[in-house]
Amino acid sequence: MMNLCINIDHIATLRNARGGTEPDPVEAARICELAGADGIVVHLREDRRHIKDHDVWKLRETITTKLDLEMGASDEIVSIALQIVPNLVTLVPEKRQELTTEGGLDVIAHKEKLKRVIELFHSKNIPVSLFIDPVKAQIEAARAIGSDMIELHTGEYAEAKDAHELQRLLNEISVAAQLGKQLGLAVNAGHGLNYVNVQAVAAIPQIDEMSIGHSIISRAAFIGLEQAVREMLALVK
Repeated sequence: MMNLCINIDHIATLRNARGGTEPDPVEAARICELAGADGIVVHLREDRRHIKDHDVWKLRETITTKLDLEMGASDEIVSIALQIVPNLVTLVPEKRQELTTEGGLDVIAHKEKLKRVIELFHSKNIPVSLFIDPVKAQIEAARAIGSDMIELHTGEYAEAKDAHELQRLLNEISVAAQLGKQLGLAVNAGHGLNYVNVQAVAAIPQIDEMSIGHSIISRAAFIGLEQAVREMLALVK
């Protein structure tokens, strides 16, 4: 059965808007787990625009499912992650000026650096996922440098303008997921998925897990976080 992990970054975004302590990402993680989430995802960005260091330390202490730490491959964040020892590290591209992650890692262009970072995490028995576009050469490069899994970027699919484009991009994700499995990689997917477009991706049997955040947190503003998680779980599973 498909796993669903919840990204709670934007609980921290809301907290930081007032500079106080509410809402608390740790409490959000607890509610998500009680609602049936299979894991919690947070992105510790270099600019700390939402999740802060102390959030990740507290989440590491309190999460009972699994903690997936999204991060760029900078020396500072790698050092922090090696101390925290999350259940999974997902390496993503990161630019200061972006509103959100805009695409997958270029594994081919950065393979030597990424290979060194993966080896560091493996020395602490931390599995590594690479967030990449559903492109054959990138998937093969991820396998070649020792990644344990890939997370397929579904952002283009989520932004498709018409049914023809939607189907074409869905097919690309499906083919990429099949290739990942053939190469021995675990396969996750995420970015831009919501209550309307998620089921078609969830139906791809080679995908093990989905990571969804913004749409769930947005819906939670109207119906509550627990119910928003349960509704997404019903669609995914």
